[in-house]
Amino acid sequence: MPPRSLPLPDMKPRDILLFVFALFCAAMMGLALGAAWIVVAMYLQRPSSWLVLPAGALLARAIRHWIRRPGAGAAVMAAFATALAALYFKVLMVAILLASNFGMSLPDSLRTAGAGMLMALAWLGLGPADLVWFVIGALLAASLAWRRKR
Repeated sequence: MPPRSLPLPDMKPRDILLFVFALFCAAMMGLALGAAWIVVAMYLQRPSSWLVLPAGALLARAIRHWIRRPGAGAAVMAAFATALAALYFKVLMVAILLASNFGMSLPDSLRTAGAGMLMALAWLGLGPADLVWFVIGALLAASLAWRRKR
């Protein structure tokens, strides 16, 4: 008996463009929430990685209501947006630390360090606890975006 293959969905060019646009919207929402997250962290005067939980819940709700219907697509987009928000948060936190340590403004530290150095320093500063919080936040966002509203 030959193995059964899953039927491929009939994707039209319009569907592909809509998915790419939805992914772009999810990414922009993640970046915006990462920037808002850094404001809260600066107010608290510490890098609060646990804030990924409310950030993921907010992104899941927004994606589920405005970008995709609840399901697998919304779950993937919510997890992606949450991971992007966490990455952007870490990069901005590194830029703020560089600016404060070297007496520079934030735009100067962003321009001087460059994206590659900021990403490398963010990766070096990522501790095991941060990674656990970020994974839990992405999983929370995916699970909230997957299920239907009650």
